[in-house]
Amino acid sequence: MPEEIPVPPWRRPKKAPPRMPLTQDRIVVTALGILDAEGLDALSMRRLAQELKTGHASLYAHVGNRDELLDLVFDIVLTEVEVPEPEPGRWAEQVKEMCRSLRRMFLAHRDLARIAIDRVPLGPNGMVGMERTMNLLRSGGLHDELAAYGGDLLSTFVTAEALEQSSRNPGTEQGREQAGVFADQLHGYLKSLPATSFPNLVHLAGPITSLDSDRRFELGLEIIIAGLLAGAGEAADDQVRTAGSPPAES
Repeated sequence: MPEEIPVPPWRRPKKAPPRMPLTQDRIVVTALGILDAEGLDALSMRRLAQELKTGHASLYAHVGNRDELLDLVFDIVLTEVEVPEPEPGRWAEQVKEMCRSLRRMFLAHRDLARIAIDRVPLGPNGMVGMERTMNLLRSGGLHDELAAYGGDLLSTFVTAEALEQSSRNPGTEQGREQAGVFADQLHGYLKSLPATSFPNLVHLAGPITSLDSDRRFELGLEIIIAGLLAGAGEAADDQVRTAGSPPAES
């Protein structure tokens, strides 16, 4: 390989390309890339600084600590969740569509459910999402307490289901194979129990050990939405009964 030829004195030497400025947005996007590629345990301030080719102390001018970083990462991905505008006659299906979109977001980003399980989405995207969710739930006739708790219940269910799915069905081929082996072993064990003492576990061994996460998710949605509709119906009946009651005697 020939030696490098010096630049003639009448020419300007090549300048090194300018560094990209360190901004909070760049830090968060880079952190999300590490999370998706390597998982939550690999995402440290030091690892992030290495990826950005800077000192980790420089990050603290833009992000207070790792916990704040995770808040920001969670908030940026919430833009991927679609919360529909209410349409008459489609309330139940629209709630399902919103939950499916939330689930897709979790499954698209490695370990994101671990971040979200104990975190309230109070960033700008999270606040907009919660407002739209409350608007959708209230459009179905849910009273205030039922709408507020129903939104929390749906979010918790989707997050927990995504977390369970990531542990039951790991992304690697080896992990999926191990999960399948364990499910088969558990199914065989439940079936081997004495039916006189454990009739329900023996009978339900198949559904209990099923790895069909999509089916389990849809069943869970049906149960929660049916409960919310029942609660809304009971509240409406109470209002009708109250309105039809004779005035109390003075």
